[in-house]
Amino acid sequence: MYKRLSAVLFPVMTIFLIGALVWGYQENQEKNAVLIKAENQYQRAFHDLSYHMDRLHGEIGNTLAVNSTSNAMHRKGLINVWRLTSEAQNEINQLPLTMLPFNKTEELLSKISKFSYLTSIRDMDKEPLSEQEVKNLKVLYKDSADITKDLEEVQNKVIKNRLRWMDVESAMANEDKVMDNTIVDGFKTVDKKVGEYPELDWGPSASSIEDKRAIKKLDGIPVTKEDVKRKAIKFANLGENPEVQVTENGQGTEWASYTAKVKSGKKGEASLSMDFTQKGGLLISYTDNRKVGNKAVSMDQAVEKADKFLDKKGYPNMTAITSDDYGNMGNFTYVSKQDDVLIYPEKITVRVGLDNGEVIGFQSSNFIYEHEDNRTIPQPKLTVEQSRKMLNPEFKEDYHRKALIENELSKEVLCYEFGGSINGAQYRIYINSESGAEESVEEMRMQTR
Repeated sequence: MYKRLSAVLFPVMTIFLIGALVWGYQENQEKNAVLIKAENQYQRAFHDLSYHMDRLHGEIGNTLAVNSTSNAMHRKGLINVWRLTSEAQNEINQLPLTMLPFNKTEELLSKISKFSYLTSIRDMDKEPLSEQEVKNLKVLYKDSADITKDLEEVQNKVIKNRLRWMDVESAMANEDKVMDNTIVDGFKTVDKKVGEYPELDWGPSASSIEDKRAIKKLDGIPVTKEDVKRKAIKFANLGENPEVQVTENGQGTEWASYTAKVKSGKKGEASLSMDFTQKGGLLISYTDNRKVGNKAVSMDQAVEKADKFLDKKGYPNMTAITSDDYGNMGNFTYVSKQDDVLIYPEKITVRVGLDNGEVIGFQSSNFIYEHEDNRTIPQPKLTVEQSRKMLNPEFKEDYHRKALIENELSKEVLCYEFGGSINGAQYRIYINSESGAEESVEEMRMQTR
């Protein structure tokens, strides 16, 4: 009997064993293939980064080499600088540097990218490179040479010693050991040197994008946690003695704020969260985390509810410009309206539950930092008919209205907004009411209201 049993089981177990070995071999091969692919991608990104930094250095030199009145060549050079900087940023993002301090170099590349782009898109015949901008380019020419040299040294060591980027991942992931890796040390050296470079004056156009809100600080007296608690209770229409927890964020900075977490009071289940500015105690956001039920309210009904909500909460003269339904929720974007002009910088987003039409989300950071009472709006120099002539003849217009927007230089400009379709897609096109230039073109993936 045992002989029969063993005669049957032995070949079966042998087949299972062989199958397990084959499966293990295939798994190991697949794992190695993934590692080899990742290593090849890292190596390609790193060598491309070194190449593009060298090209960036050369392109800045080319821009400086031409005559100071060669505006066309300056524009061409700066466009190439912007393109190469963008390539370098993309390659840095492909490397496993998330745990490696390389932020100084990334910040410098970001500033070079913004500076070169904003300078190249302006009318350089009317506004050529200034003396300060030329000085900046000379400094960047020298700095980019140093960065390129250091990266090339790392690159030579990688090639000579056949170093692997997968080892970099292991070295950074192992926090218990002291990192001793040629690539890691090389990138640390580069970032340390970049951090020691003196800060450049990038000019008002480039710096305005990053510093606009920092410069325009909020007015109002700083509020306390108790003030925030009272404001949260009032805004959410809570009952008596609700449970409210207030925490402070960003203490000691100009972006200091408070977060208030409360319970809805209806059934004591759905938690609410609200953020307030420390200066003036203005509401930044409101979130009701309740579970939204089945859809029972239309988008038209929801926008009416959102209109009443904003008016009741002290935000009059707001106009819904876009709407989008996602699942059982409706999302609406509002902007201020003054003298029949939509003020796009003053934006508020509202989320409505389509089960009962109640507002479950509110975000007003743009409105807080951009709002002005009685904003000065320039008079248009062009008529609607004159601006319409600037549109593509194939553009089918659905509506037009006046809108104040921010252009790429963060300057507010009065435009005629034309909504319509072309090539089977919906667009909003903004024509400058003074010059007739196309300031912005947006494809509308959400419904325009």
